[in-house]
Amino acid sequence: MNEKPRRPKPTLNRRPTAAPARKPAPPSTAKRVTLPRALSKLGFCSRTQAEELIRAGQVSVDGRTVTDIEAWIDLDTAKLAVDGKPVAAEAPVYLMLNKPRGLVTTRHDPQGRPTVFDCLKDFDHTHLSPVGRLDKASEGLLLFTNDTQFANALLDPETHVPKTYHVQIDTLVDDAMLKSMTRGIEQDGETLKARRAIKLREGEKNSWLEIELDEGKNRHIRRMLEVLNITTLRLIRVAIGTLVLGDLEKGAVRALSDAELGDLRLQASIRPITR
Repeated sequence: MNEKPRRPKPTLNRRPTAAPARKPAPPSTAKRVTLPRALSKLGFCSRTQAEELIRAGQVSVDGRTVTDIEAWIDLDTAKLAVDGKPVAAEAPVYLMLNKPRGLVTTRHDPQGRPTVFDCLKDFDHTHLSPVGRLDKASEGLLLFTNDTQFANALLDPETHVPKTYHVQIDTLVDDAMLKSMTRGIEQDGETLKARRAIKLREGEKNSWLEIELDEGKNRHIRRMLEVLNITTLRLIRVAIGTLVLGDLEKGAVRALSDAELGDLRLQASIRPITR
């Protein structure tokens, strides 16, 4: 017998499986930051210090103790306290120091050496931090602030805020040396480069240079000159952007003027603070 052909089974039109629903992302806000960052932005302490306080159970948010250093908060609404005392935003402070030679750029030195904070005794510097560093043997313009956004923008190589130095060296300079600095010098896997290098003046055995950097690697200028077999005799930072050291006396401190601060903010593309 001939079998009847079997009818193909109808194909079921199945809808594609729906993807699992996701929880809606929390609304984004410029004021939403991690708890350590919040304490830093408020000028209470550094982020590292904040993490230590949080882990120790000394920080509360809206009356509840928080020990998670990755907790997020809204700076506009959260009420922060450390050891039960409310933490509020401090007025931003911007100071400039003419750093003397022989001071280390740190708050506490394990070796007991004098620090740059010894020059700030007439100021409440509890929450102030230096903007960048000058090594012990270097002198000149050093900024202090409790405004971390301002400090980070000035230090960010992407903003290209130049730092200008006057440098005394132990030899007479020639054009080849200056071109080497602006072209870039390799040392220990790093390229050390000056944005600008010119001769200011020279004597019988030494010279003064003006060197401009738009980034600041550790001992940048000294290392760059060492590769050229040049010894740095003195190194003085005389300007950060348009802010100049001027006639500020050695070891003296003063607040930045509104005009100086505005110019620096403009150069670093920082929005002015509104209150």
